[in-house]
Amino acid sequence: MFTAERVADKSDWVSSPSGDWEIIIGLEVHAQVASNAKLFSGAATGYGAEPNTQVALVDAAMPGMLPVLNEYCVEQAVRTGMGLKAQINAFSRFDRKNYFYPDLPQGYQISQLYHPIVGEGVLEVELEGEDSINVGIERLHLEQDAGKSIHDLDPNATYVDLNRCGVALMEIVSKPDMRSAREAAAYVRKLRSLVRYLGTCDGDMEKGNLRADVNVSVRRPGGDLGTRCEIKNLNSMRFIQQAIEYEARRQIEILDDGGKIDQETRLYNTETGETRTMRSKEDAHDYRYFPDPDLLPVKLSAEWMAGIKADLPELPDEKKTRFVAEYGLSAYDASVLVSDREKAAYYEEVADGNDKKLAANWLLNEVFGKLNKENVEINDSPVSAAANRAIVGMISDNVISGKIAKQVFEICWEEGGDPQAIVEDRGLKQVTDTGAIEAMIDKIIADNPDQAAKVKDKPKTLGWFVGQVMQASKGKANPQAVNEILRKKLLD
Repeated sequence: MFTAERVADKSDWVSSPSGDWEIIIGLEVHAQVASNAKLFSGAATGYGAEPNTQVALVDAAMPGMLPVLNEYCVEQAVRTGMGLKAQINAFSRFDRKNYFYPDLPQGYQISQLYHPIVGEGVLEVELEGEDSINVGIERLHLEQDAGKSIHDLDPNATYVDLNRCGVALMEIVSKPDMRSAREAAAYVRKLRSLVRYLGTCDGDMEKGNLRADVNVSVRRPGGDLGTRCEIKNLNSMRFIQQAIEYEARRQIEILDDGGKIDQETRLYNTETGETRTMRSKEDAHDYRYFPDPDLLPVKLSAEWMAGIKADLPELPDEKKTRFVAEYGLSAYDASVLVSDREKAAYYEEVADGNDKKLAANWLLNEVFGKLNKENVEINDSPVSAAANRAIVGMISDNVISGKIAKQVFEICWEEGGDPQAIVEDRGLKQVTDTGAIEAMIDKIIADNPDQAAKVKDKPKTLGWFVGQVMQASKGKANPQAVNEILRKKLLD
């Protein structure tokens, strides 16, 4: 089950006084199912409600209350499994996982161990540049979330909020196929993108709707697997990377000193950047799993599953392939654009009726850069996709230059308004009249005869004249026309 055939690139090896080490990483990602009701009750699942206001009798484990499986949560799990190109199991079953947890009133968690709803699959993960790796999926199973213990309201008491208790989770277990912190973060990023495309989880890590448990071990490159430690409840890409890097260094230092690694569960302290022991790592038998007697096995018909498959949206990998094949984008640009469902939809609206490469370059270099700088999500952008479509169209039609386009975009960002009206009202149209451009060039050459004489010996100095013409025209002269006229006058 826990094999790790792939050997990391040497650039990902970690050096120590005793030699090189390879990091082996597997993840268990908990994704909250996008559903208005819990897994086994009709209680609401909205975020931010007053404590203990979204709790059904089943969630509170009142005597005589029996769980009833939410069919929509099953559908969402199957949809996710299909997105992972995984085996969908027509037969699955719920088990009781027994352990003490103060905010789980039943005294056990309803989960799936022996017969999960989704089996093995694979996720292609893009790394920096155009490299990618395939990460195997071990399984996806459904389980109920626990409540929340609150320790900072009273120095002598712990408060319990059961609003999350019973909320449906998909636990997505990877194979130990990742070899660096950057690969692990890229995997979670791709998985988050996938469930958001599918609509099966909103992927909001700040709210805890998607969080990861990270299993880390080290070995000599290509050697036998080492003892792994699990780091619980990481809810950001940055924390995932930092926790992996610290934990790997910690284990290597212990092994270099002749010690051994204890299999345990650890927590990551975001303030100190260190992991610390939480508890010794239990094995499956420690939880005393057995089939839940209150729930029947889940049996899925071929027709029901076919209906879900037919309703799947275009997923990131398929969309990327289409952008490359139909729009002529590079694999890297396409992967950036499809990484987020909202970004992809925004791009397609901007590209509609425009040059597809030009639209991509405009978004990647100008729009996304501005959004990142201002820390604004694309759906909250003050410049709509329709406005950017108009800007790109005017660039393509030589109505405005790229430089003026940036100016128009800034005006739209700060003041709003229609880009075409802004160009018209403020006299920003590009000068394409070659006669007017030639007159400007002739004057600049006449004013700078010494500089003009140098161009034939040093052609690169032509750029100085281009800059002067653009300055004289306030950026409105057509750059292509400027270059062509200057070359004829100074180089031919």
